[in-house]
Amino acid sequence: MGLMLATFSLVAHAQNIPQLGQATIAEVVKAMTLEEKVHLLIGTGMDGIINDQPVIGETKNIVPGAAGTTYAIPRLGIPAVVLADGPAGVRISPKRENDTATYYCTHFPIATSLASTWNTELVQSVGQAIGNEALEYGVDILLAPALNIQRYPLCGRNFEYYSEDPVVSGNMATAYVKGVQNNGVGVSVKHFAANNQESNRTGNDARVSQRALREIYLKGFETVIKNAAPWTVMTSYNLLNGIYTSENGELLTDLLRQEWGFKGLVMSDWFGGKNAVRQMQAGNDMLQPGTEKQYNDIISAVKKGELDEKIIDRNVSNVLGMIVRTPHFKKYAYSNHPDLKSHADIARQAGQEGMVLLENRNNTLPLSQTSVHKIALLGSASYSLTPGGSGSGDVHSAYMVSLAEGLKNAGYEIDAETEQLYGKHIEELDEKYQDSLKQIKKLMFMSQPAPSEITMSQEILNRLSNETDIAILTVGRKSGEGKDCIPSDFNLSVDERQLIENTCRTFHAANKKVLVLLNVGNVIETASWKDLPDAILLAWECGQEMGNSIVDVLSGKVSPSGKLTMTFPVKLEDIPSTTNFPMGEHQIDNPTDDSSGFGKNWDYTDYEEDIYVGYRYFDTFKKDVSYPFGYGLSYTTFTYSSPRIVDNGRNYNVSINVTNIGDKAGKEIVQLYVSSPLNPAYEKPQRELKAFSKTRMLQPGETEAISMIIPHEALASFNQDISAWQTDKGIYSFLFGSSSRDIRLTKELRIGKQNTVPVGNILRPKTQISVFSK
Repeated sequence: MGLMLATFSLVAHAQNIPQLGQATIAEVVKAMTLEEKVHLLIGTGMDGIINDQPVIGETKNIVPGAAGTTYAIPRLGIPAVVLADGPAGVRISPKRENDTATYYCTHFPIATSLASTWNTELVQSVGQAIGNEALEYGVDILLAPALNIQRYPLCGRNFEYYSEDPVVSGNMATAYVKGVQNNGVGVSVKHFAANNQESNRTGNDARVSQRALREIYLKGFETVIKNAAPWTVMTSYNLLNGIYTSENGELLTDLLRQEWGFKGLVMSDWFGGKNAVRQMQAGNDMLQPGTEKQYNDIISAVKKGELDEKIIDRNVSNVLGMIVRTPHFKKYAYSNHPDLKSHADIARQAGQEGMVLLENRNNTLPLSQTSVHKIALLGSASYSLTPGGSGSGDVHSAYMVSLAEGLKNAGYEIDAETEQLYGKHIEELDEKYQDSLKQIKKLMFMSQPAPSEITMSQEILNRLSNETDIAILTVGRKSGEGKDCIPSDFNLSVDERQLIENTCRTFHAANKKVLVLLNVGNVIETASWKDLPDAILLAWECGQEMGNSIVDVLSGKVSPSGKLTMTFPVKLEDIPSTTNFPMGEHQIDNPTDDSSGFGKNWDYTDYEEDIYVGYRYFDTFKKDVSYPFGYGLSYTTFTYSSPRIVDNGRNYNVSINVTNIGDKAGKEIVQLYVSSPLNPAYEKPQRELKAFSKTRMLQPGETEAISMIIPHEALASFNQDISAWQTDKGIYSFLFGSSSRDIRLTKELRIGKQNTVPVGNILRPKTQISVFSK
């Protein structure tokens, strides 16, 4: 390939053919044939995908296992560039034919775990490490981060998303993007927009009010576009108010480019959208992974005069603008040897900080150094930890530290008989799964189900309560791309509940404690059983160093400092969107045209809860929750003091003092909520998160002054009756909280004049939505 490119370059130079990087992009576009332009606007195909349309292309697999490549045009100096999946790490093939080397990548914590750190500096360091691996493995664009809103706990892809709140999502994505792009590698923020369910994701119409779109589902994207300048944006599979997002000019041109000022490339999700011509017109510059039909349709439309070639030229210019920034264009000599050891250390720290301590009665944690040595490790998930979700968010890592390994690494002893019992059970399940794969055609992204629970006899529990010092019991769940969860994934199974009840009863009778670990990527039910164990640690799915990260927290090596970025409801039915989410009738996504006909929540989903997503609903309507948004315990205690607000003319500079009054070092997360004055023209939530900040590690007695910046426009609500952002006059309460329901201090601010900023009246629903209201 290198010799061929060099030869073409010499010939081109002799003929004065414009070369990308030497001539202007406009000159290169002018020199291209129509066929070359259209090839550049679609990908070169994707191996291993079963689809009803053949893929096309000549570009070789530069990086095996990458999601896609762009089309090379050597005569114009245009190389192919590589796109790879990667919210939790770069996803490429770890082994290659006729090659003894390995190409493993670091499996970092899932996005939900990263967000639970509330530490943007740490998330940026994770992005920096992932971007470095992309660079050194020859990847130009990382297809991440994903920042859709966690609208409902059963969305199968929630583990890839950050939060139910757009401020958390936008700030975390901004940090991630900055980290990756510091390496000279681009990202593709996704899935733009309102991709909040997997069921029929390629055919579902998300019907959302303009206000809910602006305030909830688009706000995080707006934040990252304006603050991190991502190279590319990926459109989602679904329709939005009747139009596929990749075919929606109001979304991609009017909003994204003209209103927000986005200057980069827009690409489709893989096989996303239906009409290639409308995608070109809307401003979806590149279609991935590329099909013969798309190529033919675009060529035909131009030749028939149905598609102006100026639109093709515009889109090609955006593609070339992305290519000239890439490592491949700059001929970066990638090493294939990133520093996986140092990146594993970052993954371990991120896993620690994302864990949320939900319960800790009688100082069960950290584990006593004098009285806890031998551990009864129970629950199938304890011996089969899940480091991340399946699908494009998965990572091929060299190893995963098990919980047993993590405990042993820290000097703890595990009951050997129990370990053997569970080991045999897991091995048998693995063999059955492998046998089942021989009987069926393996689907892309298909993953092994979570192991079933085994019945633990009272005799065994009695022995364990006598011979061990504490019981650690893990509840695990698996989820992944292409399929939503169902209510049974949210609730404990009969066997899981029985194991928790029997273990707690037996160990408590022996005056010993029980700890429950949650190895999950989604919210699960906790209200009915959380009073049984002595402690509950939400470990999430925190990557390849998971066993070590968990034990670092259990042992007290680090104090837990994670907090929830979503609400844990008492039960599913308490969530107002329950009646507007697929609940298991038709779970598998079907990309073909015959997937319609199931109606509500399959062909279309009405977002009737409107702006009342997560804590905005529960706090406004004063509904009981199991754990509120922003909640998380620590091994120490913090107090807040001296709140201050200074108006500098464009922003509000807000600060507060945080003091560690406990006897252990720890970090605290200050959450700044704002309650706005009421307006009879439209409703407002009781409070909304506007900023947050995490302290450094504070020693006992130490104080840190925390500062946050709130732009004036952040206090505005969207008035869809006049299509404008409106900041109402009146008294605003700035609420400094440790969670949305633990407000420590309040400072008031009076705004004497209403401010209205009109924006385009776009993205209106085409059918009436009966939105939820007070």
